[in-house]
Amino acid sequence: METREIQSPVKIADRKKLDIRAGDTIRVWQKIQEKDKKTDKLKTRLQAFEGLVIAVKHGKEAGGTFTVRRVASGVGVEKIFPLYSPMIDSIETIKRSKVRRAKLYHIRDKAAKEIRRQMRNIRTAPDNGVGEEETVETEVATETVEK
Repeated sequence: METREIQSPVKIADRKKLDIRAGDTIRVWQKIQEKDKKTDKLKTRLQAFEGLVIAVKHGKEAGGTFTVRRVASGVGVEKIFPLYSPMIDSIETIKRSKVRRAKLYHIRDKAAKEIRRQMRNIRTAPDNGVGEEETVETEVATETVEK
């Protein structure tokens, strides 16, 4: 039987060594191709996506993926990255948290509940600034009439 060597732009051995688990905070450096308007050439730049790993599916298999969630401008953003994608330049583990679940999908509901609580607090807070200005204006008006 003949053995063939597989050529890949991804260092498969390095990606297999990565121990990505749910609860990790990671930074994924992603290659993004942009078309230059003047010369119509493709330019490649690196962009970081940093967030919490909420799911790892299919482990170290060829089709393995991991889902990363972050909150950008108050909106939750999730990206699903294939583990062996050539568009991923590097993956850095920033922090490892102890979690009790393999899939952290409940984080979505927890974030939504927290936002609803904050909105409720904003609505019930009294607006003192406007009320004070009105009382000051009426006192000034009565003083001018008496003189």
